[in-house]
Amino acid sequence: MKKFSIIVPVYQVEKYIRACVESIFRQGLDDDVFEVIIVNDGSTDHSMQQIADLIGQHSNIIVLEQENQGLSMARNNGMKNANGDYIIFLDSDDLLADNCLKQLMEMTLEQQPDLIVADFEKKDDEAILRYRQQSSAAGGCKTTAKSGKALFMEDLNPRECYVWRTVYRRAFLEENHIRYVPGITYEDTPFTHECYLKATHCLRTNLLLYIYRVGHASITTGMTKKKGMDFSIALAKTWEMTRMEGIDLDVRKRLKDNVFAVFSVLIYAITNEVKDGNERMQVVRHLQQMVPDLNFNHSMKQRCITFLYKRMPGIYIDMKVLFYKLAKRLR
Repeated sequence: MKKFSIIVPVYQVEKYIRACVESIFRQGLDDDVFEVIIVNDGSTDHSMQQIADLIGQHSNIIVLEQENQGLSMARNNGMKNANGDYIIFLDSDDLLADNCLKQLMEMTLEQQPDLIVADFEKKDDEAILRYRQQSSAAGGCKTTAKSGKALFMEDLNPRECYVWRTVYRRAFLEENHIRYVPGITYEDTPFTHECYLKATHCLRTNLLLYIYRVGHASITTGMTKKKGMDFSIALAKTWEMTRMEGIDLDVRKRLKDNVFAVFSVLIYAITNEVKDGNERMQVVRHLQQMVPDLNFNHSMKQRCITFLYKRMPGIYIDMKVLFYKLAKRLR
């Protein structure tokens, strides 16, 4: 049995994939401790050729081939084939921090948590080229045991539901039937919320786990009508969790506020980046169909926005477009 399964979906990343895979093997661990599951999601560029020699050098690399189905299905396919005690999701344009898995293994052996939430750093291409491992933990690695509820209430930023900063106990995911919503982008939001809400024993550490590459186009950059539709589905799946049984009132309230934050991001994105007014309204109508009971009422601001969104969506969206245009002119 492997300790870690590192799942790497690959699609059109020939510029970045080699650095990504090389980072996996700078962990101070023998290959028999972990497996690398590379899911080729129908790439048509030279991504797989860029790492062909690495695949040949390491017997713990498993390659899964699938027709292009998107990141969600690639990750689900990786989970289906994983054998490690713990799962790590690594996007193919990013990197693992050097030697982080060795410290994570010590945490899992000692405490067997459902989740370990670690730190990450954002770096552009130039900074990554200069990158040498420097722990972000001043004074050493600090780790705190938390319940899933505490982690949800204290650490979850609904605008940064990055699944790659968390290490998941595979049995926990299996027992709770947690998977990504197929066929959409922004799938991290419902997945992360469900994990935090259902986890029991967790760890929060300031260990640097992940280097997130910024400054280049990715599947989540640039809002379009299609991405707005996907965002609506992710929001709807997260809102469904407000009806879960057995969660405390304060958790339910926080969850609704988190959905409001996600809703605000969606409205901001479509009013700023989707130029066609008809397409903006199609996204709004789609959201209304997906979540007919969407209702925010924890403040006067939320109640006013809910009223406008439900009763006068066209006026609401036009007002937001005008507001952001004026704000840009005044900068």
